[in-house]
Parts: sequence; structure tokens; C-alpha cells
Amino acid sequence: MTIYAEVIGHPISHSKSPLIHGHWLRLLGMSREYRAHEVLPENLEQYFATRAADSNWRGCNITIPHKIAALDFVNDPGDVRASIGAINTVFRNESGALVATNTDAGGFYGPIADVPIVGETAIVIGAGGAARAVLFALAQADVGEVVLVARNALKAAGLLAHFGLKGKVIGFDARLPDAALLVNASPLGMVGQEALDIDLSPLPEHALVYDLVYAPIETPLLKAARARDLETVDGLEMLVGQAAIAFELFFGVAPPEDGEDELRALLLK
Repeated sequence: MTIYAEVIGHPISHSKSPLIHGHWLRLLGMSREYRAHEVLPENLEQYFATRAADSNWRGCNITIPHKIAALDFVNDPGDVRASIGAINTVFRNESGALVATNTDAGGFYGPIADVPIVGETAIVIGAGGAARAVLFALAQADVGEVVLVARNALKAAGLLAHFGLKGKVIGFDARLPDAALLVNASPLGMVGQEALDIDLSPLPEHALVYDLVYAPIETPLLKAARARDLETVDGLEMLVGQAAIAFELFFGVAPPEDGEDELRALLLK
């Protein structure tokens, strides 16, 4: 049987993770596979029980809506539950245990590591699993204040408190504040989801707009930002960044450093 890893979610047809990992496996000449597997919420526990018994399974990436629920069915020696509160990767360690981790935080922060956000205001849209990783990274980067745009104000305020962040919660109909960074960490704008309708006019000229959505790559949010000549980062940057960390956990080797242009072209088809 072939050694493999996979990505799970519901839905899962939009995922580009198989393209990314498949590209790296081909470049390295490895006889391994990376698959997409749809898992309904009610089947999540059975999924991990089945995979735990499959010695060829090396792990999985996790997307909507399982990033929080999956914590109940795997080991968490790094206490990701207490820190980020959501996972996006599970891997089989040397003893065979299924271990939780989160590569989203590192994948998110990589493209903006050189952006001066220390002491600045950041706007984060969303309060789910992806937002948790973003807030964790921003807290580590010593951002000044976070304005969280969310429908559930109580849940969002709890997230700010959890990560020790100064800031406030506003609704989607509120005017955005002046901010150096705006991050869409919600599924709004993704294929099959509601559109993200937000007015970017309050943002200053130096603001950076970062959309974690990658299906489609050119989201309405990024189009609106580029129409204002604002700097942008698309969802592929984070997707590839977090995938690189997971790839090494699954297959024991780092992905190749060359072939980045080829990979991006493949993902944009």
C-alpha cells in the first residue's frame, strides 16, 4: 500500500492542497500520495479512528469546519487547544500517535514578516479557526490594537481576551477604522459562500490587505484593495506557507525550494 496524507473538510472540492503537495512529491521523486477526502462533521470521530489504524496514513491537513472539533479526537501534547484553540494539521509521530498542531499561524505570518505592524492597528474579519491562528500570530508580533469584525460580538470579545490583545469588536455594518493591516480570516468571498461586502475607503494609503481566501484567488476584497493601489497578499501565500510546514511533518523531508513559479502557475489554472 502507498504511504499517503490528505486534506479533510466539508466541502473539500475547492482545496488546492493536493496540487501543492503533489507538485512537491513529483519534484522530489517520492512515491507517496496526497489526497482530498470529504468528512462530514458527524463522521469526524470515526475518520480519525479509522486513520489511526491505517499505518500507511501519515496525517492530514484540516479545513472548514473541523479546525476546532478535531481537537477532541487527537493528542495535543503542545497544548494547541490552550494557545491557538484550533488546529489545521494532524500527523503521526514516531510512536504512532496522532498529534495535533497548527501551521496556519506560521503560514499566515511569513508573507508579512517584514511589514511594520508593531504597535499598529490591525483589522481581522472573522472569529473562527483561521482567525484564531491570525490573532495568535499578531499577538506574537506585538501588534498595537486589533479591531475584530464579527457577527457574534461576545465570541469575538472572548478571542481578544484569550490572546491578550487590546482592541474592540465591531459589526459588518460599522465603518472601518484607520489601520495598517486588514485580514479576511472568514470564509466570506469563498466559492459557495456569501460575498464579503466591506468599504475599504477608511484605510490609509499604506495599508496592506490580506485575504486568506484562495478560491477564488482574485477575490472582490483584493480587487477593491488594488483599485485603491493598496498592497495586497492573496490566500495562496498562506496556503503554500502552511503546507510547507505540514509536508515535512508528513513525509520527513522539506519541500523543494525551487519550482515556486511553476507551483503558483499550477494553482492559478
